[in-house]
Amino acid sequence: MHGNESTVPVSQASTVPGVRAWLALGVLCFVYVLNFLDRQLLAILAKPIQDALDLSDGQLGLIGGLYFALFYTFISIPIGWLADKTNRVRVLSLACAVWSAATMACGLARTYPELAIARMTTGFGEAGGVPPSYAIISDYFPPGWRGRALGIYNLGPPIGAALGVAFGASIAVVFGWRYAFIVLGGVGVLTAGVLSLAVREPRKGGLDDVRPGDIRPSGFIETLKMFVSHPALMLAAFGSAATQMITYGMGNFTTLFLMREKGMTLDEVAVYYALVIAIGMGGGMMVSGRMLDHFTRRSRTAYGLLPAISLVVALPLYVGFVWAPGWALSLWFLLGVAFLNYFYLTASVTLVQQEVRPDQRVMSGALLLLVMNFIGLGLGPTYVGLLSDYFHASDPVHSLQTALYLLIPFYIVAIVLFLFLARVLRRQDRAIKNGGIMS
Repeated sequence: MHGNESTVPVSQASTVPGVRAWLALGVLCFVYVLNFLDRQLLAILAKPIQDALDLSDGQLGLIGGLYFALFYTFISIPIGWLADKTNRVRVLSLACAVWSAATMACGLARTYPELAIARMTTGFGEAGGVPPSYAIISDYFPPGWRGRALGIYNLGPPIGAALGVAFGASIAVVFGWRYAFIVLGGVGVLTAGVLSLAVREPRKGGLDDVRPGDIRPSGFIETLKMFVSHPALMLAAFGSAATQMITYGMGNFTTLFLMREKGMTLDEVAVYYALVIAIGMGGGMMVSGRMLDHFTRRSRTAYGLLPAISLVVALPLYVGFVWAPGWALSLWFLLGVAFLNYFYLTASVTLVQQEVRPDQRVMSGALLLLVMNFIGLGLGPTYVGLLSDYFHASDPVHSLQTALYLLIPFYIVAIVLFLFLARVLRRQDRAIKNGGIMS
């Protein structure tokens, strides 16, 4: 352990989190805001970037999807292993500095290869952002508070997306798209320094029902075997991956879709689309975290049922968003979609953090991200972009709309996987109640 680690005793696991915990959560949430903001800038500014560098939808999909995800997902494994064995706050601070500097480099890119390399480097840095944060929060907040805390932390994507739309588009309107990357990346570099000073490394497992001697460093193979042999964790990962095929496939092209096929301007996007993301996605994160803490006290099946039900309700709203003839009506449908599409995130993250040992939390969080982001983030935008290019020859006006319709099957896949997750958790709970061994 490191000298700057706090020493919260196990006996305090049931107490209300203190000021230090909430301060750490606030700082980590802001870092996540920057993480997601930098990640989404390419999608937000897709139209001016496409015009400036003469890119196709397929090329945009590859940069925002597969190329980014190859680094983001696979680098997260060794970073997760390192963070589990060292100081997680320091790893997070260094990662924030790397992805922020790479974001600035995106603004300096003059060719497609230069932009692709800068985006890959952004993915390399962002790989060290989320998994250490999950584990730090789980060691600041006791069981019974983690769903709420991780729900607040997961406000990072909606706030980051909303601020990215608002500030990124506004800066681009006034100064050009390059300055949006440079300015917002510079903010992240400064934040990396603040993070290392403001957040203390908590003691691993300090708020869990374990003795200090029971916490030991886990090897990579040991954690990997545990993860892939755990049915609930694998179902949560693949259910989240199917959902992210929708959220990233749609999200990386929403601004371009609204501007090119619905008639919005960039300054209208900066106001109205930003509000939809902030209210819809942000509200969904807050509500899902509170609902999760409430319902999982009764039954762990809520980890699967809540995402499944939310996606069932979201599906017809998504169809309305893609179908709507004008951008105003489309945004009303999108408000509901944004609210409901992200219930899976808090549920899956909290389940993984609750199910594994404290010394395996960063690595397990990295494995969760590997599965869901390689499939969802890596293939979702790539799938939509290539389909749009394919349909462009026969329907150049509505090729992107047709591609977005073809995300509908992934709703069905995700719903089925989360229902299976609920079934597995119900069986495990019954086995425990009857004195059996959890599978």
